[in-house]
Amino acid sequence: MSGAAGYYVQQALNILQLASFYVPLALAFAIMQAITGRIFLSFGDLAMFGSFSAVFICLQALLLGQSDFVAAAYALVFAIGSGAALGFVLARLMLGKTLLRAPLAYMIASLGIGIALQETMRIKTMSRDVWVPPILGGEFLLRIEGPFTVSFPLLTAYAIAIATCAVALVVVVLKFSAFGRQWRAVSQSLKLASLCGVDAAHVAAVSFAVAGGLAGITGWTAAISYGGANFSIGLMTGFKAMFASVIGGFGSLRGAVVGGIALAVIEVTWSAFFWTAYRDVAVFAIIILALALKPEGLLGTHAMRDSEERT
Repeated sequence: MSGAAGYYVQQALNILQLASFYVPLALAFAIMQAITGRIFLSFGDLAMFGSFSAVFICLQALLLGQSDFVAAAYALVFAIGSGAALGFVLARLMLGKTLLRAPLAYMIASLGIGIALQETMRIKTMSRDVWVPPILGGEFLLRIEGPFTVSFPLLTAYAIAIATCAVALVVVVLKFSAFGRQWRAVSQSLKLASLCGVDAAHVAAVSFAVAGGLAGITGWTAAISYGGANFSIGLMTGFKAMFASVIGGFGSLRGAVVGGIALAVIEVTWSAFFWTAYRDVAVFAIIILALALKPEGLLGTHAMRDSEERT
Protein backbone atom coordinates (compact mmCIF):
# COMPACT_ATOMS: atom_id res chain seq x y z
CA MET A 1 0.00 0.00 0.00
CA SER A 2 1.37 3.40 -0.99
CA GLY A 3 2.00 6.08 1.59
CA ALA A 4 -0.90 8.23 0.34
CA ALA A 5 -3.35 5.31 0.28
CA GLY A 6 -2.29 4.22 3.76
CA TYR A 7 -2.77 7.75 5.05
CA TYR A 8 -6.33 7.94 3.73
CA VAL A 9 -7.20 4.48 5.05
CA GLN A 10 -5.94 5.48 8.49
CA GLN A 11 -8.05 8.65 8.44
CA ALA A 12 -11.13 6.60 7.53
CA LEU A 13 -10.47 4.33 10.51
CA ASN A 14 -10.01 7.40 12.70
CA ILE A 15 -13.42 8.65 11.56
CA LEU A 16 -15.01 5.35 12.62
CA GLN A 17 -13.34 5.57 16.01
CA LEU A 18 -14.42 9.16 16.63
CA ALA A 19 -17.95 8.48 15.37
CA SER A 20 -18.27 5.66 17.92
CA PHE A 21 -17.47 8.30 20.54
CA TYR A 22 -19.92 10.99 19.37
CA VAL A 23 -22.91 9.09 17.97
CA PRO A 24 -24.17 7.48 21.25
CA LEU A 25 -24.03 10.85 23.01
CA ALA A 26 -25.73 12.67 20.13
CA LEU A 27 -28.47 10.01 20.19
CA ALA A 28 -28.90 10.60 23.94
CA PHE A 29 -29.55 14.28 23.26
CA ALA A 30 -32.05 13.45 20.50
CA ILE A 31 -34.02 11.02 22.66
CA MET A 32 -34.66 13.64 25.31
CA GLN A 33 -35.15 16.48 22.83
CA ALA A 34 -38.00 14.51 21.29
CA ILE A 35 -39.63 13.81 24.66
CA THR A 36 -39.33 17.23 26.28
CA GLY A 37 -38.92 19.68 23.40
CA ARG A 38 -35.97 21.01 25.43
CA ILE A 39 -32.19 20.56 25.37
CA PHE A 40 -30.66 19.01 28.47
CA LEU A 41 -27.22 20.61 28.57
CA SER A 42 -25.36 18.16 30.79
CA PHE A 43 -25.27 14.85 28.94
CA GLY A 44 -21.56 15.46 28.42
CA ASP A 45 -21.15 15.47 32.19
CA LEU A 46 -23.13 12.24 32.46
CA ALA A 47 -20.57 10.81 30.03
CA MET A 48 -17.79 12.20 32.25
CA PHE A 49 -19.41 10.52 35.26
CA GLY A 50 -19.52 7.26 33.31
CA SER A 51 -15.87 7.60 32.36
CA PHE A 52 -14.82 7.84 36.02
CA SER A 53 -17.00 4.84 36.84
CA ALA A 54 -15.25 2.93 34.06
CA VAL A 55 -11.78 3.93 35.28
CA PHE A 56 -12.40 3.01 38.92
CA ILE A 57 -14.01 -0.34 38.09
CA CYS A 58 -11.35 -1.19 35.51
CA LEU A 59 -8.53 -0.45 37.96
CA GLN A 60 -10.26 -2.53 40.66
CA ALA A 61 -10.70 -5.47 38.27
CA LEU A 62 -7.06 -5.32 37.16
CA LEU A 63 -5.87 -5.20 40.77
CA LEU A 64 -7.93 -8.35 41.46
CA GLY A 65 -6.07 -10.11 38.65
CA GLN A 66 -8.76 -10.03 35.97
CA SER A 67 -7.73 -10.08 32.32
CA ASP A 68 -7.73 -6.89 30.26
CA PHE A 69 -10.82 -8.01 28.36
CA VAL A 70 -12.79 -8.85 31.52
CA ALA A 71 -11.73 -5.58 33.18
CA ALA A 72 -12.89 -3.60 30.13
CA ALA A 73 -16.20 -5.51 30.13
CA TYR A 74 -16.81 -4.78 33.81
CA ALA A 75 -15.98 -1.13 33.19
CA LEU A 76 -18.50 -1.00 30.32
CA VAL A 77 -21.30 -2.50 32.42
CA PHE A 78 -20.70 -0.08 35.29
CA ALA A 79 -20.35 2.93 32.97
CA ILE A 80 -23.70 2.15 31.33
CA GLY A 81 -25.31 1.34 34.67
CA SER A 82 -24.10 4.49 36.40
CA GLY A 83 -25.18 6.68 33.47
CA ALA A 84 -28.61 5.02 33.32
CA ALA A 85 -29.16 5.27 37.08
CA LEU A 86 -28.12 8.91 37.15
CA GLY A 87 -30.37 9.63 34.17
CA PHE A 88 -33.36 7.98 35.87
CA VAL A 89 -32.82 10.01 39.06
CA LEU A 90 -32.41 13.24 37.11
CA ALA A 91 -35.62 12.50 35.21
CA ARG A 92 -37.56 12.59 38.46
CA LEU A 93 -35.90 15.89 39.30
CA MET A 94 -35.93 17.58 35.89
CA LEU A 95 -39.11 16.41 34.20
CA GLY A 96 -41.74 17.83 36.52
CA LYS A 97 -44.32 20.21 35.13
CA THR A 98 -42.77 23.22 36.86
CA LEU A 99 -39.41 23.07 35.10
CA LEU A 100 -40.81 21.96 31.75
CA ARG A 101 -43.21 24.90 31.81
CA ALA A 102 -40.24 27.31 31.96
CA PRO A 103 -37.63 26.58 29.26
CA LEU A 104 -35.10 29.00 30.75
CA ALA A 105 -35.41 27.40 34.21
CA TYR A 106 -35.01 23.94 32.66
CA MET A 107 -31.86 25.03 30.82
CA ILE A 108 -30.33 26.67 33.90
CA ALA A 109 -31.15 23.65 36.07
CA SER A 110 -29.58 21.26 33.57
CA LEU A 111 -26.46 23.42 33.41
CA GLY A 112 -26.32 23.52 37.20
CA ILE A 113 -26.44 19.73 37.37
CA GLY A 114 -23.48 19.57 34.99
CA ILE A 115 -21.48 21.98 37.14
CA ALA A 116 -22.34 19.98 40.26
CA LEU A 117 -21.10 16.76 38.63
CA GLN A 118 -17.92 18.45 37.45
CA GLU A 119 -17.16 19.90 40.86
CA THR A 120 -17.88 16.60 42.58
CA MET A 121 -15.36 14.77 40.40
CA ARG A 122 -12.86 17.62 40.61
CA ILE A 123 -12.88 17.42 44.40
CA LYS A 124 -12.83 13.61 44.33
CA THR A 125 -9.75 13.54 42.07
CA MET A 126 -8.11 16.71 43.43
CA SER A 127 -8.21 18.21 39.91
CA ARG A 128 -6.01 15.46 38.50
CA ASP A 129 -6.52 13.16 35.56
CA VAL A 130 -7.12 9.51 36.45
CA TRP A 131 -5.40 7.04 34.13
CA VAL A 132 -5.72 3.33 33.47
CA PRO A 133 -2.99 1.04 32.15
CA PRO A 134 -3.22 0.35 28.40
CA ILE A 135 -5.92 -2.25 27.84
CA LEU A 136 -5.12 -4.92 25.23
CA GLY A 137 -1.99 -2.90 24.46
CA GLY A 138 -0.13 -3.97 21.35
CA GLU A 139 -3.00 -6.07 19.99
CA PHE A 140 -4.29 -5.03 16.58
CA LEU A 141 -7.22 -6.12 14.47
CA LEU A 142 -5.42 -4.68 11.44
CA ARG A 143 -1.85 -3.53 10.97
CA ILE A 144 -0.33 -2.86 7.55
CA GLU A 145 3.32 -1.91 7.36
CA GLY A 146 4.44 0.40 4.57
CA PRO A 147 5.50 3.95 3.78
CA PHE A 148 2.61 4.94 6.08
CA THR A 149 1.75 2.28 8.66
CA VAL A 150 -1.97 1.64 9.04
CA SER A 151 -2.99 0.37 12.47
CA PHE A 152 -6.37 -0.52 13.90
CA PRO A 153 -6.12 -1.49 17.61
CA LEU A 154 -8.29 -4.34 18.82
CA LEU A 155 -9.73 -2.21 21.63
CA THR A 156 -10.80 0.42 19.09
CA ALA A 157 -12.59 -2.27 17.10
CA TYR A 158 -14.40 -3.36 20.27
CA ALA A 159 -15.41 0.23 21.02
CA ILE A 160 -16.80 0.71 17.51
CA ALA A 161 -18.69 -2.59 17.66
CA ILE A 162 -20.16 -1.80 21.10
CA ALA A 163 -21.26 1.70 20.10
CA THR A 164 -22.76 0.41 16.84
CA CYS A 165 -24.68 -2.39 18.57
CA ALA A 166 -25.92 -0.07 21.32
CA VAL A 167 -27.13 2.60 18.89
CA ALA A 168 -28.78 -0.01 16.64
CA LEU A 169 -30.48 -1.67 19.63
CA VAL A 170 -31.85 1.63 20.94
CA VAL A 171 -33.12 2.66 17.52
CA VAL A 172 -34.80 -0.72 16.97
CA VAL A 173 -36.42 -0.64 20.42
CA LEU A 174 -37.73 2.89 19.91
CA LYS A 175 -39.01 2.04 16.44
CA PHE A 176 -40.62 -1.37 16.95
CA SER A 177 -41.26 -2.15 20.63
CA ALA A 178 -44.31 -1.33 22.75
CA PHE A 179 -42.21 1.13 24.74
CA GLY A 180 -41.05 2.65 21.47
CA ARG A 181 -44.65 3.26 20.44
CA GLN A 182 -45.27 5.01 23.76
CA TRP A 183 -42.09 7.06 23.32
CA ARG A 184 -43.17 8.16 19.84
CA ALA A 185 -46.65 8.99 21.11
CA VAL A 186 -45.27 11.20 23.90
CA SER A 187 -42.79 12.83 21.53
CA GLN A 188 -45.56 13.68 19.07
CA SER A 189 -48.16 14.89 21.58
CA LEU A 190 -47.82 14.55 25.33
CA LYS A 191 -51.46 15.49 25.99
CA LEU A 192 -52.93 13.05 23.48
CA ALA A 193 -50.63 10.28 24.69
CA SER A 194 -51.76 10.88 28.27
CA LEU A 195 -55.42 10.83 27.19
CA CYS A 196 -54.77 7.44 25.59
CA GLY A 197 -53.51 6.04 28.88
CA VAL A 198 -49.75 6.40 28.36
CA ASP A 199 -47.83 7.13 31.56
CA ALA A 200 -45.78 10.01 30.17
CA ALA A 201 -43.73 10.44 33.35
CA HIS A 202 -42.66 6.79 33.28
CA VAL A 203 -41.84 6.96 29.58
CA ALA A 204 -39.76 10.10 30.16
CA ALA A 205 -37.90 8.54 33.08
CA VAL A 206 -37.05 5.37 31.16
CA SER A 207 -36.03 7.47 28.16
CA PHE A 208 -33.70 9.50 30.35
CA ALA A 209 -32.22 6.27 31.72
CA VAL A 210 -31.63 4.99 28.17
CA ALA A 211 -30.04 8.31 27.23
CA GLY A 212 -27.88 8.16 30.36
CA GLY A 213 -26.76 4.65 29.41
CA LEU A 214 -25.74 5.89 25.96
CA ALA A 215 -23.79 8.72 27.61
CA GLY A 216 -22.12 6.05 29.74
CA ILE A 217 -20.93 4.28 26.58
CA THR A 218 -19.28 7.49 25.42
CA GLY A 219 -17.71 7.83 28.87
CA TRP A 220 -16.40 4.25 28.67
CA THR A 221 -14.90 4.94 25.25
CA ALA A 222 -13.19 8.06 26.57
CA ALA A 223 -11.81 6.23 29.62
CA ILE A 224 -10.77 2.87 28.21
CA SER A 225 -9.98 3.64 24.58
CA TYR A 226 -8.23 6.94 25.28
CA GLY A 227 -6.68 5.86 28.57
CA GLY A 228 -8.21 7.95 31.35
CA ALA A 229 -10.78 10.36 32.71
CA ASN A 230 -10.83 14.07 33.39
CA PHE A 231 -13.51 16.07 35.23
CA SER A 232 -13.62 18.75 32.50
CA ILE A 233 -14.10 16.42 29.52
CA GLY A 234 -17.89 16.68 29.64
CA LEU A 235 -18.16 20.35 28.69
CA MET A 236 -16.66 20.35 25.21
CA THR A 237 -17.71 16.79 24.42
CA GLY A 238 -21.28 17.52 25.45
CA PHE A 239 -21.53 20.72 23.43
CA LYS A 240 -20.17 19.03 20.31
CA ALA A 241 -22.57 16.09 20.61
CA MET A 242 -25.46 18.46 21.33
CA PHE A 243 -24.75 20.45 18.20
CA ALA A 244 -24.35 17.22 16.24
CA SER A 245 -27.85 16.15 17.28
CA VAL A 246 -29.27 19.58 16.43
CA ILE A 247 -27.69 19.82 12.98
CA GLY A 248 -28.98 16.32 12.27
CA GLY A 249 -32.51 17.41 13.14
CA PHE A 250 -34.04 18.39 16.49
CA GLY A 251 -35.28 15.22 18.19
CA SER A 252 -34.52 13.03 15.16
CA LEU A 253 -32.84 9.68 15.87
CA ARG A 254 -31.54 9.33 12.31
CA GLY A 255 -30.46 12.94 12.41
CA ALA A 256 -28.44 12.35 15.59
CA VAL A 257 -26.61 9.44 13.97
CA VAL A 258 -25.93 11.44 10.81
CA GLY A 259 -24.87 14.47 12.85
CA GLY A 260 -22.48 12.43 14.98
CA ILE A 261 -20.86 10.89 11.92
CA ALA A 262 -20.67 14.29 10.22
CA LEU A 263 -18.96 15.74 13.30
CA ALA A 264 -16.39 12.93 13.25
CA VAL A 265 -15.73 13.49 9.54
CA ILE A 266 -15.23 17.23 10.05
CA GLU A 267 -12.87 16.81 13.00
CA VAL A 268 -10.71 14.10 11.43
CA THR A 269 -10.58 15.80 8.03
CA TRP A 270 -9.53 19.11 9.55
CA SER A 271 -6.90 17.43 11.75
CA ALA A 272 -5.56 15.49 8.77
CA PHE A 273 -5.09 18.44 6.42
CA PHE A 274 -5.04 21.63 8.50
CA TRP A 275 -3.62 23.05 11.71
CA THR A 276 -5.09 21.09 14.62
CA ALA A 277 -4.98 24.12 16.95
CA TYR A 278 -7.94 25.56 15.02
CA ARG A 279 -9.90 22.31 14.86
CA ASP A 280 -12.61 23.26 17.36
CA VAL A 281 -12.89 26.73 15.81
CA ALA A 282 -13.49 25.14 12.43
CA VAL A 283 -15.95 22.57 13.80
CA PHE A 284 -18.18 25.15 15.47
CA ALA A 285 -17.91 27.53 12.49
CA ILE A 286 -19.15 24.78 10.17
CA ILE A 287 -21.95 23.90 12.61
CA ILE A 288 -23.07 27.53 12.78
CA LEU A 289 -23.02 27.77 8.98
CA ALA A 290 -25.05 24.56 8.65
CA LEU A 291 -27.68 25.83 11.10
CA ALA A 292 -27.80 29.20 9.36
CA LEU A 293 -28.47 27.52 6.00
CA LYS A 294 -30.83 24.82 7.33
CA PRO A 295 -32.15 25.74 10.79
CA GLU A 296 -34.35 22.64 11.06
CA GLY A 297 -31.32 20.36 10.66
CA LEU A 298 -30.21 18.01 7.92
CA LEU A 299 -33.05 15.54 8.49
CA GLY A 300 -35.39 17.77 10.47
CA THR A 301 -38.72 19.27 9.48
CA HIS A 302 -40.22 22.68 9.92
CA ALA A 303 -43.02 21.29 12.10
CA MET A 304 -42.65 22.40 15.71
CA ARG A 305 -45.03 21.44 18.47
CA ASP A 306 -46.70 23.91 20.75
CA SER A 307 -44.45 24.34 23.79
CA GLU A 308 -47.56 24.34 25.97
CA GLU A 309 -47.79 20.57 25.39
CA ARG A 310 -44.76 20.18 27.61
CA THR A 311 -46.59 21.71 30.57
